[in-house]
Amino acid sequence: MSEFRITLRPALGSVTSIVSENIALTPLPEGHVVHVLGKPGDEALAKRLGSLSDGSAHAVRAAGPGQWFIVGNAAKSHADMTALFEALKPDAYGVDQSQGRVRMLASGPMVERMLAKGTAVDLSLTQFPLGHSTTSVIGHIAAHLTRVADDAFEIMVLRGFAESLWDDLAHMSAEFA
Repeated sequence: MSEFRITLRPALGSVTSIVSENIALTPLPEGHVVHVLGKPGDEALAKRLGSLSDGSAHAVRAAGPGQWFIVGNAAKSHADMTALFEALKPDAYGVDQSQGRVRMLASGPMVERMLAKGTAVDLSLTQFPLGHSTTSVIGHIAAHLTRVADDAFEIMVLRGFAESLWDDLAHMSAEFA
């Protein structure tokens, strides 16, 4: 019987970052993504999630009523993930999505205009402030958007759609690059 060894490869390992003075598109490290499921309206849980994250700015993102994502650039070990899941109980449950979701960063002074080509969400700073998150479509692909700086958005997508979304974003940013 042959031995089959699973090899983890970054979903966007073959892409080249796009960097110009107006727009930048960069794949983010495939660290950790945890989908937290709790009770809608549980503000105490929402505040407590920040202490369970790695402490980086905007590491906890709203994903819907009673749902959040905890994200970070460093991978979590099995023991760390188990400890996080235990810390969530009994108020919430976590689901490891680290291998199922891919994150990328779109930034630069023209990022709102570039993303406006693919989504109907009003991403202006007044309507979509720092730290705000939403799930929308970009083109035909469902994505989770988070404003992480005045001129930067983290885009999270299901792993199987990462390359297709990257290609779409590259085309959308071409006039600004």
